[in-house]
Amino acid sequence: MISAARQSLFLILFLCSFCIDAQKISFPDGRIQVILNLPDKNKPDGVSYKVLYESETTLSEVVRESKLGITREDQQFVGNLLFVGQSESVSVKDTYEMICGKRKHCENTAIEKTFHFKNTNNQTLDIIFRVYNNGVAFRYVFPDASDSKLSITGEATTYSLPKKADRWMQPYDPSYERFFPYSTGESATDKAQQYGFPVLYKLQDQPVWALISEADISKENCAARLTNTSNADEYQITYPSAAQSEQPWHSQWHTVVIGKLSDIVASTLITDVSAPSRVKDIQWIKPGAVSWIYWANNRGSKDYQIVKDYIDLAVEMNWPYVLIDWEWDVMANGGSIIDAINYAKSKSIKPMIWYNSGTSWMEPTPNDRLQTAEKRAKEFSWLNKIGVYGIKVDFFAGDQQEMMQYYIAILEDAAKYHLMVNFHGATVPRGWARTYPNLMSTEAVYGAEWYNNTAELTDKAAVHNTTLPFTRNVVGSMDYTPVTFSNSQHPHITSYGHELALAVVFESGLQHFADRPSAYRSLPEPAKEFLKKVPVSWDDTQLIDGYPGEKVIIARKKADKWYIGGLNGKDQAQTLTVTFDFLGKGTYSFELIKDGKDDKSFSSEIIKVKKDTVLKIECLPRGGFTGVIK
Repeated sequence: MISAARQSLFLILFLCSFCIDAQKISFPDGRIQVILNLPDKNKPDGVSYKVLYESETTLSEVVRESKLGITREDQQFVGNLLFVGQSESVSVKDTYEMICGKRKHCENTAIEKTFHFKNTNNQTLDIIFRVYNNGVAFRYVFPDASDSKLSITGEATTYSLPKKADRWMQPYDPSYERFFPYSTGESATDKAQQYGFPVLYKLQDQPVWALISEADISKENCAARLTNTSNADEYQITYPSAAQSEQPWHSQWHTVVIGKLSDIVASTLITDVSAPSRVKDIQWIKPGAVSWIYWANNRGSKDYQIVKDYIDLAVEMNWPYVLIDWEWDVMANGGSIIDAINYAKSKSIKPMIWYNSGTSWMEPTPNDRLQTAEKRAKEFSWLNKIGVYGIKVDFFAGDQQEMMQYYIAILEDAAKYHLMVNFHGATVPRGWARTYPNLMSTEAVYGAEWYNNTAELTDKAAVHNTTLPFTRNVVGSMDYTPVTFSNSQHPHITSYGHELALAVVFESGLQHFADRPSAYRSLPEPAKEFLKKVPVSWDDTQLIDGYPGEKVIIARKKADKWYIGGLNGKDQAQTLTVTFDFLGKGTYSFELIKDGKDDKSFSSEIIKVKKDTVLKIECLPRGGFTGVIK
């Protein structure tokens, strides 16, 4: 029997066929369909698409009818396209492994179809669509070979959201360090606002979610953003500047993850559509916990004695790395950077060091050591010689094509010298962690570092921390620099239980633990032992429960153990409910660490759990819990 939802779909297609050619692409399970509306075969026109999602008996428009098209400096491919043919549907299926991220073993499985167009100047444009069981991706291709340079100036690509959709969107900032405030179309006030990726939204009164982003940026692309110019529900792809390339050329993949909120959190669509690894030897790439100096000591890296204390902390906490941050080139008070590195090596701790990318508007040094291939070769060779394992590169200047080329050049050259990379003050992840697996983490988040800058995070941290697992951290490793118990310049009011749980809730291939050594040394043994052993790379990730800004419970697996982190995003006490459906048969021990009698204490216990166990955990306002299942 045909469901009511599918009958509605057939009706849509039937009605479309009277006025326009409508093509459907769907994954074999049929939950997601793309309806592509093509211009009449004899009349050039625009191309549009919509995305449908079937949930139980309801068929929903996740993306309402939206424009497609792209513009070059020499001519346009918008509103003047003639449909000339299409490929057969082909299956895309490959498996790959990630060193960092929410899942080690990943599958890229989709149905792909290419649509061929010519504009009124007889120039060719292809649009490739892929449909997954939990999302959609599409890109533009200029397939004809040519020696002449192209200048791609922009796109007509639009995402028309369902009216009154709940949404969590970050106003655009080049460093992607803003909040994701909740809004609806009705509450949108700035009609010319630009937004950075990713964008999360939920259909009104339905448990259907979508996350918009992009992936597989190459040296021939800039990174885009979304602009909402006249309609509060319509968001157009916008370029920061033109992208220059020879033909053939392809855009980045435009992606929409679709499904339940748990599907959003578990999705690997960003790396699925990205190019496979270009680094052949990856044995030297090792995720790990990092002792980080900057947060508690703004300019601590130029003080040799402070650096030594953080190296000693890494030894005590069984963390493999120490990051020596800015101004290490002017280190004093008893030693130089070479002394610090030698001290770390004598303690079997692997040092990493910070670089200014070369921007003229930020003063911290060392500056301008990476901007050319010759400078990188000289610097990276020196790092190999003295025994440095990775670099943190900070203060990038926007999303234009030149910056994309700079990021990729750093990753490529760093791989030649077996250096791991952490980008700060940088663009949001767009799949490079698959292509260049030495990319361990990226900031692109309003993280704990902001306690040093303004008082705003003090009151907003709990809501923000329970929004990030559904937004920023979905698309790639996130260097939030978490798990702080003492205060920096401005206090935080999240509980100790909340802070400890961030080690599991936030995923980062290099997890920089930011607090001062005295704070970690004074922790009670259960919390301290947890931080000594918690992994930073995972075999699997599952959302147990959550809602943006209110709560989140995430389970992550490493080998035969599950780690669970739960956060209360509210200013009131809240009971979080943990189910254990992800467990196999048998009885397990859950070593639980949760809020104690106040926000600066813990309570710990061991609980026997099974697959059908339902556990209710009381959390303080802005509280949390974490634990290990063995």
